[in-house]
This record gives sequence, structure tokens and C-alpha cells, in this order.
Amino acid sequence: MSYVLIFIIFISQSIFSQTNCVNGFAGEYPCNNIDLLSNIPISVLANSTGIPEGSDVWGWTDPLDGKEYALVATTNSTAFVDISDPINPIFLGRLDTSAGTSFWRDVKVYNDHAFIVADLVGAHGMQVFDLKRLRNVSNPPQTFTADTIYTGVDSCHNIVINESEGYAYLVGCNTFSGGITIVDISNPLNPIDAGGYAIDGYTHDAQVVTYNGPDTDYSGKEILIGSNETKVVILDVTDKNNVVKISDIFYSQTGYTHQGWFTEDQRYFILGDETDEIDFGINTRTLVFDFSDLDNPSQSSTYFGPSEAIDHNGYVLGNEFYLASYRAGLRLLDISNIQSPTDSMTEIGFFDTYPENDLTSFNGAWTAYPYFNSGNIVISDIDRGLFVVRKNQSLSIDDQTYEANFSLSPNPTSDLALVEASQNLIIDTIEIYNNLGQKLFSRSNINNNSFTLPTSNFTSGMYIVKINHKITKRLIVN
Repeated sequence: MSYVLIFIIFISQSIFSQTNCVNGFAGEYPCNNIDLLSNIPISVLANSTGIPEGSDVWGWTDPLDGKEYALVATTNSTAFVDISDPINPIFLGRLDTSAGTSFWRDVKVYNDHAFIVADLVGAHGMQVFDLKRLRNVSNPPQTFTADTIYTGVDSCHNIVINESEGYAYLVGCNTFSGGITIVDISNPLNPIDAGGYAIDGYTHDAQVVTYNGPDTDYSGKEILIGSNETKVVILDVTDKNNVVKISDIFYSQTGYTHQGWFTEDQRYFILGDETDEIDFGINTRTLVFDFSDLDNPSQSSTYFGPSEAIDHNGYVLGNEFYLASYRAGLRLLDISNIQSPTDSMTEIGFFDTYPENDLTSFNGAWTAYPYFNSGNIVISDIDRGLFVVRKNQSLSIDDQTYEANFSLSPNPTSDLALVEASQNLIIDTIEIYNNLGQKLFSRSNINNNSFTLPTSNFTSGMYIVKINHKITKRLIVN
């Protein structure tokens, strides 16, 4: 087997670039209406300690320049990836765990800082990292250190943040009987204890909002919806020293009340139970609750997915629900009919990050983050790392026609390669990146229909050639 072929195989396990969803597949991945832009495997994102796996993912958009970043939690660290060019993401580096390894690491963002917790690892605390440091990473990947660590907790299962108020809610910690630990993070580098709540047992996950929904009794209040293993709990957390229980709600065939999210009008709450598929042999089940009266919530409908995969984390954006469903990957659901007792949700797309099967097991997609203005969606997969995807038509027909007018040859090459443009098009800029996303070459104002790439001194491997800040092609140097 030639060296070039060995390298191609290695790269195929390292970084994948754009593959449109065609005839039900994007490369090896089953899909519908969602294209693959890129993939960075967990072996690149995590360090080598323990068994590297992916867990949570969140996003940060730099307010200075609009650049987008994925924050990928792993068993042993948190990875930071610049996805501003989603086809050529740049792995900037990682922040290692402050204690041991954990299969449950969670990250959220407030005021340009990342807040990170981990479960069952002893004195981990809450790491705080200033994301503005990612603006000036000159030689990625780097190993970062936390800017501060909040030590008011040891291990925590999860963290949620109400960004409008500047409070973090740490859940499943060693404090407050595993309930809710409230931390004032208005000054991110100086977190301050603010209270807690222990009465309703262990809180696995939560959402906290400054309420503006239909129940006017609670307008302007800070409301927490907790997923508490066997029930959903609604709390008024406005007064951090006097948390008030509003109500709770149970449902049939309870496995493990895991995680949920409000619709944007805060009338309906969409909930996932993590083990009902295992316990009751049913297809993926998502429950919808009517929260128009917070004192008297009721279940309004139930959605069953097309497979027996386990649902995990789900988030709402507009009239769509982005559900990470373990071995079934990301499922995109239309919730514009959410008020209906039947057919309240309809699947309109999916991207299956675990192509082997959709069985009931704990592999595959952990979380999908859909809140980037660009429309990019990031998925954290336990086994395969970070996926950047987007709804179909990532490249318009005009873009595809434009791309076809640029050629790169010879490819593979052992010396030089030539970029050529046809149809009277002009090459203006050329950039070359290695497989880590590091820029090796850049030339602007070329203003010609051909350009010779300076690859004669490049080591053997695969490189990404970007043309006119728009077209991306792969080049093999042998």
C-alpha cells in the first residue's frame, strides 16, 4: 500500500469536509434535508487520558467580528473550534479537566465566557474560561488553562444559565442534595454563591427563563423548569434565598425524566425521557406539556419517532425542535402544530451521526446546538466528535456551477499544482491549510485565470485549497 493511500485513509478518519445530502446519504451518513459541512473526530478534540468520548456542545459568537466557535465537551477536556469557515474548521485547542475524567461534562456561555462542570470527578468545581482569548491563537492547537475555578461545588452533572439575569444554575451537584446551586456570574471571573434549592430531590437538567409567557401571574419572574428524574418541577427562583415551588407534573411510563425546552412563546414545554425506550420497548418518545397555567400544567401530546433510538437533548429555535437522539443522530422536527393533541410534531430532516444502526443504546449524538446566525448547526457525537451541518442548499445551484469552473491539477501531485478558472472567471485569492486547519499560504489580488500553488516543499499529506474565499478543494501531495 502506497504512503499516499495510507495517508488518505488516516485523513478519512480525521477531518471530513463538505458532503451534500444526496439520495439519502452524505458520504456514509444517512440524512434527509441536512448537509455535512465538516467533521473533526474525538481523537483530535480530546486528549489521550482515559477513554476519549464526546459529551455536550455549545456555541459562542464573537460580538467583535461575528466569528462562530463550537465548544465541545469531552471526557477529559473542553475543545474550542473556530467554525467561521464551516467547511474548514480550525481546532484551536483545549482546556483540560481540573479533576478526573468524566462521561458527563457540560458547558454553557455567558458574557463571552465559558462555564464548565463535570460529574463524578471529585473536586472539579466550575471552570471559567474567557472566550475572547480565542481571538489570538497564533499556533493551534494550544492547551489552555482556566481563568478561574468556582469551588463552591465539587462535581455537578449539568449547568444552565439565564443569560438575561447573569445567574448560573448548577444541577446534580454535591450540594443541596443534588438539587439546584445558584451562582451569581454577573462578573464571570468572580462567581458568588447566591442560594440553592434541595426540596424536590435530584435535578438532572433544567431551563431557566425570565418569564414572558401566557401565565400573567408570573410575568417578569425568573422561572426554572427542572427535569428531576421522575417528574418535571416548576420553580420561581426570582428570590435566590427563597425559592418557591409552583407545581410539578408526572406522566405515564416514566423512565428517567431527562431534559426539556420551552417553545419560544413559553406556552409549551417539550420533554425527553432518557430511558423509556429501554424500559418499555417503545420508539423514541417526546412529550409535550401545556404550561399556559404554570400552577396547573398538563400533558397535551406525545410524539413517537421512526426508530427505537434513545432521545437525549433537544432545543427549540422558532418552529423547529432540534433533537439529539443518540444512535439516530440529529432529528429536525417541525413544531408549528405543537398545540394539536395529535401530530403535534413532524420530522422534516435528520442527520444520522451513527450510521451503523438506530438501536436503543448510548452511542451517537449527545447534543445539537442550532443557535448560530449563519444557520450552521454543531452536533457533538460520543463516538465521532464534532459535526458541523446545515439544512440543505448549503451551496446554491449558482454556487455549484461557480465551483465547477475551477480545476486543480495534477491531483495528487509530487511537485507543483495548477489552479485554473474557466468561463472568463478570475482567481483573486488563494489560501492553503493543513489538516489541523493551520493556514500555510495566502495570496491576494492574483487577478488571473491560473495560479501555480507553491507546494514543492510541502510534506506528503492532504491540504485544503480555498479559492476566492468561497471554493474549497482538497489536494494530495505525495
